[in-house]
Amino acid sequence: MRRLRLDRAGWPFIASFAVPAALLAARGHRRWAVPFAALAGYLGLFFRDPDRSCDVPMPDVLASDPDAAPDPHAVLAPADGVVVVAGDPEPGVPPAGDWRQVSIFLSPVDVHVNRSPYGGRVTRTTYRPGRFLAAFTDAAAAENERTEIWLDAAAGRTIVFRQVVGFLARRIVLRVSAGDQLHAGQRIGLMKFGSRMDVFVPRDCTVVVNRGDRVRGGESVIARW
Repeated sequence: MRRLRLDRAGWPFIASFAVPAALLAARGHRRWAVPFAALAGYLGLFFRDPDRSCDVPMPDVLASDPDAAPDPHAVLAPADGVVVVAGDPEPGVPPAGDWRQVSIFLSPVDVHVNRSPYGGRVTRTTYRPGRFLAAFTDAAAAENERTEIWLDAAAGRTIVFRQVVGFLARRIVLRVSAGDQLHAGQRIGLMKFGSRMDVFVPRDCTVVVNRGDRVRGGESVIARW
């Protein structure tokens, strides 16, 4: 049986409800312990960190082939959730340049561990404070608190992706910095507690998902050169 892995950022939150639940139960107040235990259980669900198979094969190779080489042209979903933007970028949202945009909305029950959509070297990261609008709204991408990561890969390819917090999220955890070398699907941090991720790829990269599609971080292909 596979052991459930939790992101280390979740333990203080889980303990803040699990400890009172245990104390109340030990003193015979089981009815009062139930809501604390339920909240601890939800936080365990929220901070779960499942392993993912990030080596996506080439389109013409069967995924069941154990010797299949990873597709060097595939851009992976950086998070679990539902695609809310796919194709032309939202006005005023992308960085300077000519980009295509894929945005993923993470609900409070989705896995919130974030992953690198592509392999390459981090050239810079920036943090911008902002508002806490609901992450699925149009204004959230331009106005909410966020971090931005620039990634340079082989053949002059550049990808920009962002962690954007939502109404419930109040903190971004980013565990990479400029100079780090990442592989596609590598864990880079997480967001608390409901949020979105934006990915910007150059125009010569084809977006292969549609609005409304559900994707899995580190496994679903969202674009391809």
